[in-house]
Amino acid sequence: MRSWTSFAVGFTAEREFKRGVVSSSADPRILVVVGTRPEAIKMAPVVQALRADERVRTTVAFTGQHDDLVDQVLSVFPLAPDYDLGIMREAQSLYDVAGGCLEGIRDTIHACRPDVVLVQGDTASVFFSALVGFFERIRVGHVEAGLRSGDRQAPWPEEMFRRLTDQLTDFYFAPTPSARRNLVAEGVPEHLIHVTGNTVVDALLDVRGRLGEPTDPTLADLISGPEPFALLTAHRRESFGAPLREVFSAILELLEEHEDLRVLYPVHPNPLVAGPARELLGAHDRIHLMEPLSYPDFVAAMARAAVILSDSGGVQEEAPTFGTPVLVLREVTERPEAVESGCAVLVGTDRNRILEATRSALASSDVRDREGSAAANPFGDGKAGERIADIVIAALTGGSRATDDWAGE
Repeated sequence: MRSWTSFAVGFTAEREFKRGVVSSSADPRILVVVGTRPEAIKMAPVVQALRADERVRTTVAFTGQHDDLVDQVLSVFPLAPDYDLGIMREAQSLYDVAGGCLEGIRDTIHACRPDVVLVQGDTASVFFSALVGFFERIRVGHVEAGLRSGDRQAPWPEEMFRRLTDQLTDFYFAPTPSARRNLVAEGVPEHLIHVTGNTVVDALLDVRGRLGEPTDPTLADLISGPEPFALLTAHRRESFGAPLREVFSAILELLEEHEDLRVLYPVHPNPLVAGPARELLGAHDRIHLMEPLSYPDFVAAMARAAVILSDSGGVQEEAPTFGTPVLVLREVTERPEAVESGCAVLVGTDRNRILEATRSALASSDVRDREGSAAANPFGDGKAGERIADIVIAALTGGSRATDDWAGE
């Protein structure tokens, strides 16, 4: 049986002769695909940089994998779509998303004839859009390439979506030196990999610079009050069922131990998350269950929380900007930089580990003391979108790059 690395080496070598550089069209065209809220946030800086350059024509397509959540981003970032596929269905399965993306992105590519398709991250929309690009013999750029947890089952199915997308990729935009090393180890030619930083840092710094008062009254009350609050986000598929209930049990015990602690939980709309959350946490007067926050409000919550308990990948990248400790509700992470920098601790969904780590974080957390003292974010410097746009435009036009790769922290 061929190993994953040998497969990557062979596949990359086989495709190398197909890789072009300069666009054959007079007006180079780029298609940016977005499917979920995190993708929209992280692609916004790239789209903004691309649309600012008149040498290329940039088209944005929303798959609609998470239509309501993506809509929230449009009021914050200039990301208006040219195509909205609207594939979301009630109780949709991965098969539904796959079918919708394959047909919808195929039709979009036939309509706009791009030279490059740009995708971001590890969702179903990302992989199936990259697959269509490959089927149509169009170069694929993968923003946030090279992240690896080391476990194909976690996060599921995102880890495999990301790995497979990297097998279909022509432009590898690795957010960190660690991600670059992962790609090199898998046989990706080094000249195809660019370390750019993570675009979420760009988006976060942009929003932080224009934060006003929170629009959500519950969040405004928590921020203005003297009591500490914990921010909880838990929604990953591998946590459904018993693991998620274990997390909620730990939260309830923490509230018994800390009479002044409150918990803010923007609940993901998936019924397998929202149902148990309402059942187990809904009656507690110091647990605030709410609809997903707008991105500016979520940034404000991250900045002011005493501690964050989360299974989100994006939160691990964002929280270091504020020095807010993150307890990662997963057994493995594809973002080891957060743990290595001391910004995050892996606690999984084990009740005792969560309790011990949260107690420690609450004992040492003082929001006022950490204001202005957070170290540089290990995931980027706020210029990733500019770098990615520069690389793609230079490749399509035959021009010179105006930026250098990010050296990392």
